[in-house]
Amino acid sequence: MQVLAFERVAGYITGYHVEAPVGDSAQKRALQNYRTRLSERGMARFEVLGLGTDRELIRTLARRLADDSPDAKNLRASMHRTIAGKGQGKGGILQALRRSPLVGADVEFTRSDENGRKVGL
Repeated sequence: MQVLAFERVAGYITGYHVEAPVGDSAQKRALQNYRTRLSERGMARFEVLGLGTDRELIRTLARRLADDSPDAKNLRASMHRTIAGKGQGKGGILQALRRSPLVGADVEFTRSDENGRKVGL
């Protein structure tokens, strides 16, 4: 008869192993594959703490930022400015005009020289 010696360390018994159910290994592998695919796309999964009333707002914000579209880039820049406490500052209108899709379109804007209508007072 073999006697096993167990040593108690910080509430755990060393040498004692519990076998995981069969489904756990496939589940762990699937989770690892999912996380690998996320990291290949440059995505990261993380947990945030906030008010319960802000849950949907934070989820919507995360979805929009994960899109990585020009809209997401503008949103990200706006959030950075807001968090930093700085507004647009000097030259904000000029920067907005330079980002316009009409830049370089050689469009001429003219105003008609009409006298208007007669108003009877």
